[in-house]
Amino acid sequence: MTETAKPAHSPDPAHTAKPAHTVQPGEGPRSVFLLAHTGRPAAIRSAELVVQGLLRCGLGVRVLEEEASDLPLPETPQVELIQEATPEALDGCELLVVLGGDGTLLRGAELARASGVPMLGVNLGRVGFLAEAERDDLDRVVDRVVTRAYDVEERMTLDVLVHSGGKLVHTDWALNEAAVQKISPERMLEVVLEIDGRPVTGFGCDGIVCATPTGSTAYAFSAGGPVVWPEVEALLMVPISAHALFAKPLVTSPSSILAVEVQEGGSPSGVLWCDGRRTVPLPPGARVEVRRGAVPVRLARLHHASFTDRLVAKFALPVSGWRGAPA
Repeated sequence: MTETAKPAHSPDPAHTAKPAHTVQPGEGPRSVFLLAHTGRPAAIRSAELVVQGLLRCGLGVRVLEEEASDLPLPETPQVELIQEATPEALDGCELLVVLGGDGTLLRGAELARASGVPMLGVNLGRVGFLAEAERDDLDRVVDRVVTRAYDVEERMTLDVLVHSGGKLVHTDWALNEAAVQKISPERMLEVVLEIDGRPVTGFGCDGIVCATPTGSTAYAFSAGGPVVWPEVEALLMVPISAHALFAKPLVTSPSSILAVEVQEGGSPSGVLWCDGRRTVPLPPGARVEVRRGAVPVRLARLHHASFTDRLVAKFALPVSGWRGAPA
């Protein structure tokens, strides 16, 4: 889903992430939250350029105190230092601008989802499929933010439930994937897969990746899963190094419920990773259920380049010799 960009005000403290009141031109001071990986010199310089550009155009900038100490920021009321990155810290901000690699962008996605504020990512890492711009585009990023020349797109997420001993023991979410993985390198994880309440197959493996279309170019891609265009509504289940004849990637309806059961009786414990950032142990007998998330992540888009072109550019795919459709 894509909408015209109207910067969002943060929602209520319950973090339901519903887009709330939008700041209109002339309605009040404009503010942008900046999140950066200041452990990299390139990120420090990029953050400095973005802040300077926004301040010159009259926008306020909020920065975490721990990151501000690494940035040569001017002493001005337009720069507000925030102690902790909480959804409430984005109150009144129209955008969350994130500078960094995939890990920093996923960190930003956590804030974007909880606050309802759109995230604009600038890639300072390697692939950066979540990013909308590269480090050479900083001037354009500032210009588009100042003029509000961007669209807002909603990306599907996952809601994740973990059951153990017949009880719900953990709930989580993911933008890219929820991955059930083995812990012991010398032993396989024995699992049974289920879709919509019916068993599909069981085998020993290194793990199972349940992913969104957004995550199809992340961990699921590395595990041999299909690339799914972001506008396709679907859920993916991709085995990792399965010892089985039938262990192909599965693509299901977005309304499906995927489940991975860690088998009892000899199977080692496993671990659940959500977006590679949050973990929970999975003892034998644990059950992980994955379904479409109730709350999407809102991404700011600067241009309308097709996903095909992005795919070719990100992976440097060879397309020489292409002639296109006949005139």
